[in-house]
Amino acid sequence: MYDGLLIVLSGPSGAGKGTIHDKLLKILPNIKKSISVTTRKKRINEIEGVHYYFKTEEEYSQMIADGEFLETASVYCHNYGTPKAPVFEMLKNGNDVIFEIDNFGSRQIKKKYPDALTIYIMPPSFKELESRLIARGTESADSLATRLGNAKRELSEYNDFDYIVFNDDADVAAEKVVAIIRAEKCRMNRNEHIIKGMLKNKK
Repeated sequence: MYDGLLIVLSGPSGAGKGTIHDKLLKILPNIKKSISVTTRKKRINEIEGVHYYFKTEEEYSQMIADGEFLETASVYCHNYGTPKAPVFEMLKNGNDVIFEIDNFGSRQIKKKYPDALTIYIMPPSFKELESRLIARGTESADSLATRLGNAKRELSEYNDFDYIVFNDDADVAAEKVVAIIRAEKCRMNRNEHIIKGMLKNKK
C-alpha cells in the first residue's frame, strides 16, 4: 500500500462526475490527475504528458503485452489506457491520484489495485439525468436513447463501488466526496503500518 490514495470517480453520462472531478482538483491541494495513453492523433492545443501520452498502435499493443496498464479500453476506434508507472510513482510520493472513468475502467483498476477508493456519482433521479442530457443540446434522438439505455445499465452496477454520492447540487456532492476521502485516510488498515512502526520503536 502506498502513502497516497488512488481515487476513482465513476457514473453515467450526465451524472456530473466531470464537474465534481474538476472541483476536487481545486479543493484538495495534494490531489493529482491521472494522465492516459491514447492512440488517437494529438490535437493542436494538446501537450504530450499533460493532456495525454500519445502512442502508435504498435507501441500501445506492446504496452499491453508488457502489462503496463492499470486499465485499457477502445473508444470510437482509438485505444485509451492508464499506465501504472506514473500513477504508482505519484502514490509513492504521497500524492492522491484521481480518475474520472467509466464502470468498466473502475473494475479493472480495483482488480489490479484493491486499495483503490471507488465512488459512484449518481443523479438524484433518472428523470433528472434525462433532463441534463437533453439540456446539453448535443444529442440526436437516437444518441440520447443510446446514452439513456447505457445509463440504465451502468446505474444497475452501483454495488461494484465503495461509496455512492447523489449529485443534486455539485458543490454539496463535491464536499461529500471530500469527506469520504478524508475519512478513508483515517481507516485503520491504511494507518496500521504507522502504528506498528511506533510500537516497534517505543523507547
